[in-house]
Amino acid sequence: MIIGVLALQGDFREHIQAIQACGHQAQEVRRVSELDQCQALILPGGESTTIALLARNYGLIEPLRKRIGEGLPTYGSCAGMILLADRILDGVSGQETFGGIDMTVRRNAFGRQVDSFESELDFAGHQLRAVFIRAPWVEEIGSEVEVVSSVKTPAGEMHPVAVRQNHLLATSFHPELTHDLAVHRYFFDEVCK
Repeated sequence: MIIGVLALQGDFREHIQAIQACGHQAQEVRRVSELDQCQALILPGGESTTIALLARNYGLIEPLRKRIGEGLPTYGSCAGMILLADRILDGVSGQETFGGIDMTVRRNAFGRQVDSFESELDFAGHQLRAVFIRAPWVEEIGSEVEVVSSVKTPAGEMHPVAVRQNHLLATSFHPELTHDLAVHRYFFDEVCK
């Protein structure tokens, strides 16, 4: 498969390495012509408002919304989760998303950069170490959204941190920053099929 990675800002290089380690071809996406070559797409971690602004400047907002809406398998990590959300809490005024997942996401839900942490998670039956950096969490999901993984907050509440809706997958953590390919393989083997 040719897996595109939105390469405007953020940790897209780490996703490219994970794609290649899983035996697929990676395609950096900065133009509509590059997006058109992709059979699936990854939206990387980074700064969601910056990624959306750059996507607007590169003429990618509407093409991305169209391809995602038409069924392009898409995975978003951290900022990518925010970009796949239909609704955002604590966003900046006028913040845009590509949408697709019927969920409400809270930006920087776990706190600031200094509050970043790692946690053991059960992700679709696989135990992994998850890296959370200024991460969002899911506040609310629609009836078609499946919770793949949740984490307990410092206040003792459980919040989803990995969700799937049909051809879309989102995590609030960064599997691309570890050597564990379980999330990427799940995306390729389960979501993309």
